[in-house]
Amino acid sequence: MATALRMRPRRSLVRRNTVAGWSFILPNFIGFAALTLVPVAVLFYVAFTNWNVFGVAEWTGTANFRRMWVDASFWTALRNTVYYTVFHIPLTLAAALGLALLLNRKLRGVRFFRTVAFFPYITSIVAIAVVWNQLFSPEYGPINALLRAVGVGDPPGWTTSGDWSMPAVIIVGTWRYMGYYMLLFLAGLQTIPAQLYEAAQIDGANSWQRFVHVTVPGLRHTTFFVTVMLTIESFKVFDLILVMTEGGPGQSTLVLSHYIYQKGFVENQFGYASAVSIVLFAICFGITIIQFMINRRRES
Repeated sequence: MATALRMRPRRSLVRRNTVAGWSFILPNFIGFAALTLVPVAVLFYVAFTNWNVFGVAEWTGTANFRRMWVDASFWTALRNTVYYTVFHIPLTLAAALGLALLLNRKLRGVRFFRTVAFFPYITSIVAIAVVWNQLFSPEYGPINALLRAVGVGDPPGWTTSGDWSMPAVIIVGTWRYMGYYMLLFLAGLQTIPAQLYEAAQIDGANSWQRFVHVTVPGLRHTTFFVTVMLTIESFKVFDLILVMTEGGPGQSTLVLSHYIYQKGFVENQFGYASAVSIVLFAICFGITIIQFMINRRRES
């Protein structure tokens, strides 16, 4: 009897703790379920249907996925997405790391320069697109004016050229995101013990050798995280393309995210747009898994 009486307060405490825990978790979980989990589940269903927002979804099985195999625009969007990713990742990594190394020193006004480097990341994407389109103007832009001044007789057409529009977008994308990833590299640099640099310097290592043998290994985990985030961000690039080139000229900057937007919200083909979304998700998921496997193998 006495044991049962002692167990009651304990059970009541466990129950109260459980209720308190769920009260903290439920609001976030309900928001996640309503805004993410349920829409994703619906997306996987809609991908196997022929549906527009004004009609009833008609089950078509794998017809949308078979359609992709013969859809030239889909393959163009996929190639452009890979093109953007292959160049955007290393350029942004190099720019962000270079800025982090430069602004990790004890310089006068270093906080101001860190803020300036980060500012493009929080600037309105519309403002960025308008300004850079003016800079890239073939006739009146200062970039081509500078190129003519140094002797380039026929400067690129940039966003008006099918060959140069994607490089222009890559330049702007690198400029916009390098400040954000610079902060991550700065955080990583500040975790490397200063004693390692001192020991390497005593052993006669020059600046390049200290960078290769101390900085790079010390930033391994940060670099892995940045690479994963950059890969996902590159494959789902959308807003910059939409406001800067709208996928043009022609389809020279059409990427998968913009193609999904066109099919779903412009052409009202939500079934096909959902199928392309699943393919994009599968690509990002597969590449991320491969990156984790490679990183785990290196650590072991």
